[in-house]
Amino acid sequence: MTMIGRSWAAAIGLMLMTAACGASDTEPARTATPIKRTPLAQNEFIPVEIEATIDKLVAEINKSPIQTMQMAVLLKSLNDFFAPVATGANRAMGELGVSGRVTGNVLGSTNTSGDQEQLMELQTEQIEETVAEGAEGIAVTPFGEGNAAALDKAIAKGIPVVTLDTDLAKSKRSIYVGILSTSAGATAGDTLLAKLPGGPGTVLIHGWADPSWMDGVNRTQGAAGVFKKAGYDVIVHQSIYDDEARDVETMKGEIEAADPPVVGLIGMFSDSYRCVLAADAAGAPNLPIVTFDFAPQTADYMRQKRIIATHVQRQYYEGYLGPYIVYGIKSVGLDATKKILAPQLEDNQFDLGVDVVPGDKVDAYIDFLDDIGAEQ
Repeated sequence: MTMIGRSWAAAIGLMLMTAACGASDTEPARTATPIKRTPLAQNEFIPVEIEATIDKLVAEINKSPIQTMQMAVLLKSLNDFFAPVATGANRAMGELGVSGRVTGNVLGSTNTSGDQEQLMELQTEQIEETVAEGAEGIAVTPFGEGNAAALDKAIAKGIPVVTLDTDLAKSKRSIYVGILSTSAGATAGDTLLAKLPGGPGTVLIHGWADPSWMDGVNRTQGAAGVFKKAGYDVIVHQSIYDDEARDVETMKGEIEAADPPVVGLIGMFSDSYRCVLAADAAGAPNLPIVTFDFAPQTADYMRQKRIIATHVQRQYYEGYLGPYIVYGIKSVGLDATKKILAPQLEDNQFDLGVDVVPGDKVDAYIDFLDDIGAEQ
């Protein structure tokens, strides 16, 4: 391993190896071992349409002559939000590896408090080293546009790149896998809209307005559009994510000053549960509240019937699809892979959608995450 590799290993703290056959097993006459997916128990939260698309992709790969591929999955983190992504990626890499098709690593940072600029630079170095060491395909959760140049250089060498969670639409990546922010925001908006009293009224969105993070802006605007179309006024509160007390106090003031009065709150990120704290502080504990993501505080407030529903990103499937799409591009070709993914593909973006979890299903959803090994 080079010096860059050692630096990255020190930053990530963990390297997960997949089980795979070596290149010596690639004789042209050898019969391919079929890929066998790990079966999942039946559950109401399993995304049936996505599962059907994955099955179709695996079936097409199984029809093709076996080709070995060295692959790297590079994640922002192996902790918290990205832990289920790592679980899914490792499961897919293992399935592809056991069938003799893929060797490679799933890598990610274990430093949850590192400087984002430094972590982006480290990931860029790891992309470059991964290419130098012979990677033939990359799935990556990029830190931002700063990674795009390194990925485009890899793509110029014929290496397919699939972005996960965060898209680099201006790069030459093949496919993005994750939520489409505007439609995800609209889905959450529809959930709250069904619980609102008739207008006039104001909806407070605990969201994002700073254009430095367009995914946050788009998710927020997707929800705002639902309420404006229905005739409600909208207040977009810019999340003060690093100062909960100030965040709650600011929302309290916005609730108290709203005219017409606030009739509901919606949060767009993992700190959505703060909407409950703000409603309580403003003396309005009965306001309907809808949230995003699945922080422990969110689950607790759902049990207390303070949060009607939350909307959870499908991180496990994000990680699981990445290696399969990368290998599918090699095995059956990019165009054929896109055709298979067509039910969820829009402008080369695979829309995972979100799980809508009602308040009375919080523990059932936790059981589902436990079943697939994607606890958060």
